[in-house]
Amino acid sequence: MLTLADIKKDPVLQTLIERSGAYLQTRGYTEHGLRHVTFVAEKAAEILAQLGFDERTVELAAIAGYLHDVGNLFNRKDHGITGAILVYQELRRLGMDVDEICTITGAIGNHEEANGRAVGPVSAAVILADKSDAHRTRVNRLADDRRPGIHDRVNLAINDSRLYVSKEDKTITLEISFDQTVCQIMDFFEIYLTRMEMCKEASTVLGCRFRLVINNLEFLGNLSLRHS
Repeated sequence: MLTLADIKKDPVLQTLIERSGAYLQTRGYTEHGLRHVTFVAEKAAEILAQLGFDERTVELAAIAGYLHDVGNLFNRKDHGITGAILVYQELRRLGMDVDEICTITGAIGNHEEANGRAVGPVSAAVILADKSDAHRTRVNRLADDRRPGIHDRVNLAINDSRLYVSKEDKTITLEISFDQTVCQIMDFFEIYLTRMEMCKEASTVLGCRFRLVINNLEFLGNLSLRHS
């Protein structure tokens, strides 16, 4: 059975990841390269492992996380769907079981809020891992010569972010340290509201409640503000 280690050794898939990240960098997007996909792979696997899923499901989440952004090679628009098609073909080339490919590509094709939703544990884990990777180190340094857009400002304001699971409490918590001298928390919600709602739905698929905590304030339910 194919593992994440096998995927990382494949020169074709490695090139697709590198080129998709480079494309977005030239377009001025936040960092989507090897660091990001490695983070998503590790975090998605960690989420399912901590919730007690079997080893193979955990491995499939790692593979889906590692390959989730290759569709950016062609264009940012609908990159989840494009990536799912591309990954299906490449994993078939490598001889992977079709049922497992469907799990992986279903997660990839549904990881963006514009046209996706959590369709299973692997999909939910990839969504949570992907949307939790927000912090100032992701800002595109090639874009420093232009006026920072809202995505740059928000990511620059995030000093730290941490996603963790409590199996006992059945909660998945995203904690963010946010510098309000850079921009306001409402700017965060302007671009992250739908992403956080997607995380809430993904957490529900995993049998958990999603918690968003920013500067020790907790946002719950309809994302209304309340003290933690």
